Amino acid sequence: MSMEAIKLEEKPKLLIDLGCGPSKQKDHIGLDQYQFDGVDHILDIGKDRWPFDDGTVEGAYSSHFVEHLTALERCHFVNELHRVLPTKGQCKIITPHWSSCRAYGDPTHQWPPVSDFWFYYLDRKWRSENAPHTDAERWPPGYACDFEVTWGYAGHPMLSTRSQEFQQFAFQFYRDAIFDVHATLTKK
Repeated sequence: MSMEAIKLEEKPKLLIDLGCGPSKQKDHIGLDQYQFDGVDHILDIGKDRWPFDDGTVEGAYSSHFVEHLTALERCHFVNELHRVLPTKGQCKIITPHWSSCRAYGDPTHQWPPVSDFWFYYLDRKWRSENAPHTDAERWPPGYACDFEVTWGYAGHPMLSTRSQEFQQFAFQFYRDAIFDVHATLTKK
């Protein structure tokens, strides 16, 4: 049999858009609690089990959704994300930075606003050394996930023409200098 005769059937990548609303990412399956055009599954993402088997979702995306979840719902969100992603699977998350007025204007945003520090809790080793009380092993609704997280910032457009040094200073000391946090969670 020649190599040309062997055709491997490629499965399309399973990609999901969590809390997609009416703006689902191309080639993604959309999940939301409301029926918008493009939503494929209606469920309470912060409470329900997601309709995917363990390790079957190759990638995930969530833009301006996590801030709508309560602190406990955020635990459920990352635990379910960890369950459905394979090792090295990634999720890109965009959320308003806590110091931006964008974090506070929407009455459906939950307290506390998403802080950069939240991402540390998603790493099991960091959690065991610094906040073991938040781990599901000790507190059942807590974190059961283990992610490596990197993040950066989308700043106010007026800062884009300024030097890197000034931008870093503004991000550190000026309210509303940072609009959003862009994070990538990679399952360990």
